[in-house]
Amino acid sequence: MRSRALPDLAPRAEELEPIERASRDEIAALQTQRLAWSLRHAYDNVAHYRRSFDAAGVHPDDFRRLEDLAKFPFTGKADLRANYPFGLFAVPRERVARIHASSGTTGKPTVVGYTLRDIDTWAQVMARSIRAAGGRAGMMVHVAYGYGLFTGGLGAHYGAEKLGCTVVPMSGGQTERQVNLITDFRPDIIMVTPSYMLALLDGFRAAGIDPRATSLKVGIFGAEPWTNAMRQEIEQDFAMHAVDIYGLSEVMGPGVANECVESKDGLHIWEDHFYPEVIDPVTGAVLPDGAEGELVFTALTKEAMPVIRYRTRDLTRLLPGTARSMRRMAKVTGRSDDMLIVRGVNVFPTQIEEQILRFDTLSGHYQITLTREGRMDEMEVRVEARPESWAGTSEGHGRELAHHIKALIGVTARVIVVAPGEIERSLGKARRVIDRRPHA
Repeated sequence: MRSRALPDLAPRAEELEPIERASRDEIAALQTQRLAWSLRHAYDNVAHYRRSFDAAGVHPDDFRRLEDLAKFPFTGKADLRANYPFGLFAVPRERVARIHASSGTTGKPTVVGYTLRDIDTWAQVMARSIRAAGGRAGMMVHVAYGYGLFTGGLGAHYGAEKLGCTVVPMSGGQTERQVNLITDFRPDIIMVTPSYMLALLDGFRAAGIDPRATSLKVGIFGAEPWTNAMRQEIEQDFAMHAVDIYGLSEVMGPGVANECVESKDGLHIWEDHFYPEVIDPVTGAVLPDGAEGELVFTALTKEAMPVIRYRTRDLTRLLPGTARSMRRMAKVTGRSDDMLIVRGVNVFPTQIEEQILRFDTLSGHYQITLTREGRMDEMEVRVEARPESWAGTSEGHGRELAHHIKALIGVTARVIVVAPGEIERSLGKARRVIDRRPHA
């Protein structure tokens, strides 16, 4: 297999924005000013926030320092659905330049709106994210996130253009065509979900193309949790940097936080636009930096749809800045509402993935199925063998993986190793869990 060293893509100090090098006192002062504006903007212009603030007995005038934000009520996805479609907009509908929405697979879609200024802000933080990942003006960016109401494709697109890159707006799907275009156009960067990057890896191998020989220098991966083990697999198989990006449509879209290519030690939150908190998911109490809990965001500069203390349901920790002054969030370990409880044990799909990727013979394509026989939960893990290992993969690998899951996670699982290509492929977020247990 052809070898290629990872390129040095760390930006020079003079390429950074002043806020990326600002002191913590300077960042806090800016956040205090912008939080005061955002709270007032939401209260004065959104009936939902006026009612919720009044019910909690707080007023924007009660905010004087960052710690005062904890007095204000949370916003949840149910609030967005209750105000469907435009009830949380803080500007006249005529000033809304763009609307995005979730898929609505679990109820009414959550709708978000942007003014022209919001779209420019989004493009700026996305451009900053791509630069942090190693992107530069003039590079070619292959965008394989989905376009449309999903924020991924257009968010990446506008940010890459803002940075001065050449954009290939491929969107998702058509794996064979993606492989051909990457081979022919020779992009420097790909932006895509990590699970679909594994599908592209299969596509390159099926076409007889060494993925390490491609032009790709950086992959910017988001929209679903992924592990450092998967990072190592992608970096090894493609000989490129694999960098994490974070965002959610309710707060802005992708570009809320991004890893820096020179450190890859957590995602730096762009704290000049998004104020983070981590809370106890049960009590709602704010936790100190370093403690794991549920991530909460307040948007500091959004005009069309201010968001106050939005509960993301993502579990992580807040850490000090390293490559940038702004704080980092650790990799998302799971979701407080997607946590699986199997025979009383709390299980996250990423924990299963970490164990799978310890095996050189197993790939990152897997699916967890939950059933209930009588009173007992049953968990089955189907995982694909790597193509080069399939002939020699035996039931022993499945038994060994089941042993690791039991020993390190504490739950018994039936593991079935299947042939390459048997696990369904997703064009967007991977469908990792099928829960067939009866629900009351």
